[in-house]
Amino acid sequence: MYWNPNIECMPLEDLKALQYRELKTLVNNLYSFNQFYHDRMRAQNVHPDDINCLEDISKLPFMYKQDLRDNYPTKMFSVPNNQIVRYHVSSGTTGKPTLVGYTENDLGYWTEALARSLTSIGIGRDDTLQVSYGYGLFTGGLGLHYGAEKVGATVLPTGTGNTERQIELMMDLGVTAIACTPSYLIHLGDVAKKMGVDIRRDTKLRKAILGAEPWSESMRQHIEESMGIKAYDIYGTSEQAGPMFTECEERKGIHVAGDIMYVEIIDPETGESLGPGQKGEMVVTMLKKEAIPMIRYRIKDVTTLMEEECECGRTSPRISRITGRTDDMLIIRGINVFPSQIEYTLLQIPQVGDQYMIYVTREGALDNMLLQVEIRPEAFSDKVEDMIKLRAHIESELKKYLNIAVAVELKAPGELPRFEGKAKRVIDKRMI
Repeated sequence: MYWNPNIECMPLEDLKALQYRELKTLVNNLYSFNQFYHDRMRAQNVHPDDINCLEDISKLPFMYKQDLRDNYPTKMFSVPNNQIVRYHVSSGTTGKPTLVGYTENDLGYWTEALARSLTSIGIGRDDTLQVSYGYGLFTGGLGLHYGAEKVGATVLPTGTGNTERQIELMMDLGVTAIACTPSYLIHLGDVAKKMGVDIRRDTKLRKAILGAEPWSESMRQHIEESMGIKAYDIYGTSEQAGPMFTECEERKGIHVAGDIMYVEIIDPETGESLGPGQKGEMVVTMLKKEAIPMIRYRIKDVTTLMEEECECGRTSPRISRITGRTDDMLIIRGINVFPSQIEYTLLQIPQVGDQYMIYVTREGALDNMLLQVEIRPEAFSDKVEDMIKLRAHIESELKKYLNIAVAVELKAPGELPRFEGKAKRVIDKRMI
């Protein structure tokens, strides 16, 4: 089932022609009317007349998150304040936060993208969607909220926290789908067990839309087996508009609305463009964004681009599961390590639970990694020799997959912190 079949099933060559027309118009407008982009293009020695095909986008300069901070709050906006109908602001954990404004049309494109996405996973008028992302300055809650209402679903806007009450409402109101972070869904499942609630038996929940933090295929399998639901990946960033794109029922990549956003994959070191199927850093250009346009914005997420038609019939480009970020990659003794690699390894070990924390320290010139891991209740033992043997096994598996030695500290079930928003699993004390 499609929300907008004319666009979702458009032949790729036609889509690329549409993208070029949108890009050409965007570049002309920004060069003429946006001081930031005018100056950035002139510094790059590029003019709108140099953009004569879609591939010429590589001539345009990159845009970075620091640009948003340097021009805080509204210096990069392309419309007057009286056309802004909403603001969203990032957490701003370092330096100035990033602020994004929206015109009425911007909100319409965002909602349209989510309507296509939700329809692609079978959510519509017969569904009640529990939105357990944060509402407010964070884009997650409101984005899913309006997208679900657009397709006719009933929305339960629970936000984060008050988990026992959320479980009660899930049962009382017959919730069929939930949108939240993977870590919060796992936490919700743990709380449900303590309440004597079996998600599979006692609720109508059948689908989960999970994002806002990296998660692996192994995590998906664990969630589905433990809860009896289907889990779908959703992608978006506050800079582009918030959560916008999901997998379809085939779950073989996240569909991107190509008429709204153009995706490139580049080598993060050289900035050179990479072809379909090659892993690299994602760069996005928002073709339809009025308040604060984005041309060649370096997202820093690591993925691949797929251009072949999906088995669902959609021809829109797809990106593979985000495997990490170029800025969350840990370099330990010269070895590149992504937290997603650690999670994948842990989930292959039956005795290991869902929760872990990564601590990185430096002693002199030597980097060290400590991994705290919760053990499943059935695997936890009072016998010291059993725990020593299990710890050694975990350390051996990590070294095999990561090619570095990682010290492991075993924790009892429930001992590590739980997260109701985005999980923070990496503490890099080298930066403190």
